[in-house]
Formats: sequence, C-alpha cells, structure tokens
Amino acid sequence: MRYNYIAIEGNIGAGKTCLATMISEQFNGKLILEQFEDNSFLPKFYKEPDKYAFPLEMSFLAERYQQLKEQLTKQDLFKTFTISDYLFNKSLIFARNNLQSDEYALFTTMFTIIDEFLPRPDLLVYLYLEVPNLQRNIKSRGRSYEQEIQDSYLQNIQEGYFDHIRKMNNLRVLIIDTNNIDFVNKHEDYQAILSLIDRDYPIGVHRLTL
Repeated sequence: MRYNYIAIEGNIGAGKTCLATMISEQFNGKLILEQFEDNSFLPKFYKEPDKYAFPLEMSFLAERYQQLKEQLTKQDLFKTFTISDYLFNKSLIFARNNLQSDEYALFTTMFTIIDEFLPRPDLLVYLYLEVPNLQRNIKSRGRSYEQEIQDSYLQNIQEGYFDHIRKMNNLRVLIIDTNNIDFVNKHEDYQAILSLIDRDYPIGVHRLTL
C-alpha cells in the first residue's frame, strides 16, 4: 500500500472492521481495531441513552486515545503499514449526536487537549451505505444491544460524519459509495475498492461510486 497509515470509517454496520481486516491480512499491515465490545457502558446506553451517554462517550474517548497513542508510536519492523477501523475524530461525531450541549462543550475541551498528540492518517476512507443497508448488516451480525437501533439514529450519525468531513481541510478523504457492492463476499468488489484506495490523491475530499 502506498499510504503508511489508513483509517477506515463509516456508520454503524458499514463494514469498517471487515475491510480493515481484509486489507491488513493481504498486505501484511498492522491492524488497529476499536475495542468497543469491552465497554460496559455501550449496552446500557442503548437501553437508557440519556443516563449513560456522557460516561459512554468519555470512556470511548479515553480508550481510543490510549489505544491509538500506544499502537501508532510502537514500531513494528515486520509490518509495512498501519490500518485502523476508526478515526479518533469519530469521538466528536458521536458525542455531538448523543450529548447535551453543556456535556458536549466539556467533551470538546477534553478532545482538543489530547487530539494534538495523535498522528493523522495519510488517508481516510469513509464507506457510505444507506440506512436500510446498514440495518441489514446490523441484523445480520446479530449483536443483541444493536438490534433496537432506530433508522433516525443512523441517519443522524451519517449526517454528523458528512458535516465533520466537509470541515476537514488537512486530510485525504475518500467517500466510497458501497451500496451496490458486496466486498466481503465478492472478490471482484473487494479488488475494486482496493484499486481506489491504492492511488495517489491530493489533500481534500474525493467522492467515488462503485
């Protein structure tokens, strides 16, 4: 791969972890996966969002920072590049959707303090799926605490990502429409995504459809 650090992003159920894992295995990349399943606040949040939103977002902020700081500063002579299934900025996107205004103000203060210590990815890939396709994937993977996620919540998260991406002026960003492909089960679709990722892009947002 021509980029040293790639971050794969997308909404809940977009296929971030699958794609990052597939690419890391094929090209001997160092893989960084978000450890969300260890967060005890997550299932509680989906049942009582108002009560658990702030501790959930603060715990995710701390966990993501700790993981990325440790993994991105650790040299691995046997890996040719690094790929992750999240961008640290996703903390802001979910917090903006889930928190009250005073909580979000405190959250952004904490985020700003620690964000400057983390390296930026050389390429951000956003996998775009429409809400019905996200729900299909969510149902298929069967995580119990995700089964009651509403379409409106997914739509708000999607809009939050797009709003945040529009403000990014210091990154290479690919927005890939994956609604009509199945890169997990169809090798030709996976290869098509690879061909888009492994190209030279200038700084800015690039929208691509397969």
